[in-house]
Amino acid sequence: MDTLSPNHFFDLASTPLREVNTALHGDITGEIVIGNPSGAHSVAAGVNAPVKITIDGHVGYYAAGMNQQAEVTINGNAGTGVAENMMSGTVVVKGNASQSAGATAHGGLLVVEGDAAARCGISMKGVDIVVGGDVGHNSAFMAQAGRLVIRGDAADGLGDSIYETRIYVRGEVGSLGADCVAKPMRAEHIEELTGLLKAAGYPDDDPRAYTRYGSARALYHFHVDNSAAY
Repeated sequence: MDTLSPNHFFDLASTPLREVNTALHGDITGEIVIGNPSGAHSVAAGVNAPVKITIDGHVGYYAAGMNQQAEVTINGNAGTGVAENMMSGTVVVKGNASQSAGATAHGGLLVVEGDAAARCGISMKGVDIVVGGDVGHNSAFMAQAGRLVIRGDAADGLGDSIYETRIYVRGEVGSLGADCVAKPMRAEHIEELTGLLKAAGYPDDDPRAYTRYGSARALYHFHVDNSAAY
């Protein structure tokens, strides 16, 4: 802990989570370290300040949910809905993330250095998500805006009912969901992906090794010929 030189240290083994989150919602600055989370839910949820928060251990549901401005690092795994509805800032999970990582998030950057389970990026609305490993089924389901980068493989149903989110996958895709198709990697996409990989800590990845996926735009408006796909 001393190497981080935190301005504030909270030990969840002795301090109630409600008290910690209340402090994070107040007039707080600098660097914050939260110790002994032991899988607690909603750790550092609802923060709206340009602070650095390190959570030293595994967390449960909705860690760093609704984040704005803060730079949150989780030194462990994260449960369901990490960075759910994030608006800005960054959230970095050093381990794996359970399902619905980055769900409905509007902005900011979420990095999962391990694997992410089912429905990663479900209904994402502008967030950038970079996953160092694989993602589970139905990732980017109904994803509306933003970019999802997958350095590993994607399970079945990738991008089902997708809108305008761009998906970049380096590995294999089990199957594509309704209205999701492979698209060409033009110069603008190479540039975009290069920036995302650099921001997430993977500057050595070759963006040309990735495939871009997005909406075929066939389901934007109901047509009886497509009724089986809805």
